Amino acid sequence: MGMTQQLEALRYARLLDWGARIGVLALVLSFAAYVFGVLPPHVPLEQLPTAWNLPVAAYLHQTGTPTGWGWLALAHKGDLSGLVGIALLSGCSLPPLLGLIPLYLKRRDYVYAGICMAVIAVLALAASGILTGGH
Repeated sequence: MGMTQQLEALRYARLLDWGARIGVLALVLSFAAYVFGVLPPHVPLEQLPTAWNLPVAAYLHQTGTPTGWGWLALAHKGDLSGLVGIALLSGCSLPPLLGLIPLYLKRRDYVYAGICMAVIAVLALAASGILTGGH
């Protein structure tokens, strides 16, 4: 492995490591806040047994739970706050990819820079919800 490849691998690994650590920390903290009642739930615990048996559409309607990125408005609720950690973990590859682009551009490796940009675009498109067909 050449020195340039080591620099790229180290930058990617360092950024991915920090992203994963932050995501896991967010999961642990949000779970603890939910369990210890620091963050009240969106769906009260006594309502869960009946709500769990409902079809998804009925559950969403009965509980007022949003779909798509609507959960962000309820991220302060204990039962939905864990989604912050999940979102961080699912997106933790973006900063490392963004961190590689300047290295590739500096050495005029436009193909790899373009691949990183394409992967970022695909991830952003998938996260946007545009391709879900209205669900």
